[in-house]
Amino acid sequence: MLSILFKRIEVNLLFREIVAPKHTAFIVNPHAGNGSTGAKWPMIKALARDKIGDFTSYVTTGAGDGIRFAIDALASGATLIVCVGGDGTLNEVVNGIMMHNASEEYDIVLGFVPNGTGCDFIRTVPIPGDIEKAVDLITERPVRKIDAGRITFPKPNGDDGYYFFHNIASFGLGGEVARRVNRTTKAFGPFFSFFWATLVSIFLYGKKKVRLIVDGEFDREYHVWNIAVANGQYHGGGMWVAPDAAVDDGLFNVTVIGDLTLPEVFMNLAKLYSGKIYEIDKVATLTGRRVEVFSDQCVLLEVDGEQPGMIPVVVDVIPGALNVIAA
Repeated sequence: MLSILFKRIEVNLLFREIVAPKHTAFIVNPHAGNGSTGAKWPMIKALARDKIGDFTSYVTTGAGDGIRFAIDALASGATLIVCVGGDGTLNEVVNGIMMHNASEEYDIVLGFVPNGTGCDFIRTVPIPGDIEKAVDLITERPVRKIDAGRITFPKPNGDDGYYFFHNIASFGLGGEVARRVNRTTKAFGPFFSFFWATLVSIFLYGKKKVRLIVDGEFDREYHVWNIAVANGQYHGGGMWVAPDAAVDDGLFNVTVIGDLTLPEVFMNLAKLYSGKIYEIDKVATLTGRRVEVFSDQCVLLEVDGEQPGMIPVVVDVIPGALNVIAA
């Protein structure tokens, strides 16, 4: 599926709403926030036009549109891309920007108007959750350089696939939770959606045996529930999985949730949300620039709330790759 998304950079202009040929583009996911973004978009568009001026807007209709629309907008000369939606939409826009930057040196600025199921990224990077305040921040344009991650993993045809992320990639239970959340209703809000999916997945999921290598030096096998390779601190609707992570230090924080028994998982579940995850005996933490994960078992990936594939993977940090508007 990813190979199809990355090759299809043509854009169906039926889904592209042209306001004016300026150098700002909005990419909007109307389905984000369980459909609330679509309802709010006319208000957001009027507010943005009043405060920012004319822009081109793209409205997504399905998976991969955010990638293709970002590539199209940049090819058309946009220098400011504003994502309206949740972390999944933002991830697609980031992938489009990073794919464009891979072929050209280009200082693209990324803005975010958050309105999605999780919106975990803004818990680390100070972007207002309030729509009007988020638009105000975009008009002021304070830009912060942050790191990005690149995941390389095998595609079904044997070639290497790749995927970029701005927040967190995880392997194991996180992939199961992401798949479950994305297949069910999100009408009860982000916390309940992810918490319920986590509870169900814990009962149905078995720990996996993996080999973890960090920077070619640390090399160890674990039985794990989950491994998080973190640029930001939160994922899964508020799980504080990497309290020490910083988005601009050129390093990943790697959190390994190891061989806990089922009772131990539930005894320590609150620490996953309170920032006390490092107090759990069977949780290990590392830092590094390159992370490799291997397993003989089926272990799913979770990348910024999406579920693009499975391990083995190689994850590399790209320092200062993104120019993000943030307070």
